[in-house]
Amino acid sequence: MSTTPQRLRTFELAAFAGVWRRELTLYRRYWLSSTFSSVVEPTIYLLAFGFGLGSLIATIRGLPYIEFLGTGVVATSVLFTSAFAGMFTTFVRRKFQHSYDAMLAAPVDVHELVAAEALWIATKSGVYGCAPLLVAMVFGLDPAPGMLLVPLVGLITGLGFALFGIWCSAVVPSIDSFNYIVSAVITPLFLVAGTFFPIDQLPGWAGTVAAFNPLYHCVELVRDASFGLRPGVDLLHVGALLLFAALMWLLAYTAMRRRLVD
Repeated sequence: MSTTPQRLRTFELAAFAGVWRRELTLYRRYWLSSTFSSVVEPTIYLLAFGFGLGSLIATIRGLPYIEFLGTGVVATSVLFTSAFAGMFTTFVRRKFQHSYDAMLAAPVDVHELVAAEALWIATKSGVYGCAPLLVAMVFGLDPAPGMLLVPLVGLITGLGFALFGIWCSAVVPSIDSFNYIVSAVITPLFLVAGTFFPIDQLPGWAGTVAAFNPLYHCVELVRDASFGLRPGVDLLHVGALLLFAALMWLLAYTAMRRRLVD
C-alpha cells in the first residue's frame, strides 16, 4: 500500500454549496436571536458612548463624536459576530455535536469545510456590521457612496477573525479556555483599534503596536468609505487585512486538520 501523502485537493464548488446549504438551513431556525444580539449590542455601545462621551467631547478629527464613533463601532460589530461565532459555534459542533465528523464523511475536505464555514460567518458579519452605520445615520451621519463598500470591508475583516476563532476553537482544551482569549486578546483588540479615540493619542510605542491590530485597519477603511476614500492608504489597509486572513487560514486549517483527521 502506498504511503505517499495525498496532495491538497482543489476547492470544489459543490463542497462549498453543501456546507452553505446546511448553514442556511440552520440559520432559518435561529436568525432572529442571532440578528438581535448582533445588531442590538453594538447599537447599545454606540448610543451609550455616543451620547455619554459625546456630551463631553464635541468633535474628533473635525467630526461630531457620534459620527466618529458610529463608523468605528462597525468594526466592533464585525469582530464580535465573527470571532465569537468562529470560537464557540465551531467548538460546539466539533466537540459536542460531532457535526464536522458527519460532514467529512461526505465529499468535503477539511480545507473546504474551514473555508466555507469562515466565509459564511464573514458574510453575516459584513451584513450585521452595517447596523451601527444605519443607526448613526439616524443621528446625523450623512450617507455617502463609499458606504457601499462597508459590507465588503466587513466581510474581509470578518473572514480573518472567523478563521482566528476557528483556529482558537481547535487549540483550546476546553470551552472555558475561551475566557483567556476573550480577556487577553479580544478585549484589547476591541479597545485599542481607534473606535473610541484616535490611536495617535496613545503613547508612541502603544500607537505603533495598535497599528498592527487588524481591527484598526477595518476602522480606518470604514471611516474612509464614509468620509472620503484615500486610495493609496486604503489599499495598504486592505492588504493588511488580507495578510491577516491568509495567516489565520493557514493556522485554522492546520489545527482543524489535526483535530479532525490526523
